Amino acid sequence: MRIIAGSRRGMRLLSPRGDLSRPIIDRVKESLFSVLYKYDLPEGAVVADLFSGVGSLGLEALSRGAASVTFVEHDRTTAAILEKNIARAGFAEQSAVVRTDAFVIGAPAGLAGRYGLVFVDPPYARTRDIGPDSALAGLFELLDGQVADGAIVVVRTQEKVQVLDAYGSFGLLERRVWGTMAVALFAKGGTGGGTKDEGRGTKRWLAALESRVVNTLRDSAG
Repeated sequence: MRIIAGSRRGMRLLSPRGDLSRPIIDRVKESLFSVLYKYDLPEGAVVADLFSGVGSLGLEALSRGAASVTFVEHDRTTAAILEKNIARAGFAEQSAVVRTDAFVIGAPAGLAGRYGLVFVDPPYARTRDIGPDSALAGLFELLDGQVADGAIVVVRTQEKVQVLDAYGSFGLLERRVWGTMAVALFAKGGTGGGTKDEGRGTKRWLAALESRVVNTLRDSAG
């Protein structure tokens, strides 16, 4: 497991012996960040990496220009290795590690304002139920007050798990499948109903943002 692009390209990450945390493989991580570039992320973003493991996604975001990352990891041993990876990468000043269950608190206060990008990568066993009363739905409810308008939330699940089109104010932009895993992108203020067709998902997201801007201007004029 390594950082694959940016200022720390090629740096290998430490991981626990016999790691069973389903680390995301390099080619899938590269594909995911290619999708995020479409939304001008992660450069300059305030990021939360929930269920972060040893920091593969959050450190990749920092290497690619994110402003800061708040890592949330419950396991004590894994969190200790995460802190070592942050130190080895030289990202201590841009990082915070919170050792708790993200399903309970969501994303703690960010280092530089509200989050623009959130990674959600819980154990697969905790995303078998993804309905309106599930732990995942509760997490979105917590995030509603913790992220900026238009923020992107990336949720990783097993391929066979079909997320809802919307959770509260978060609408599905698109869903990608790589092998046995899937990644769903949601936007705060998104319209939902996203598909694997990235163009349609992007247009829906932009239309939602444009509508909010127009309404804000109307309110100001009135």
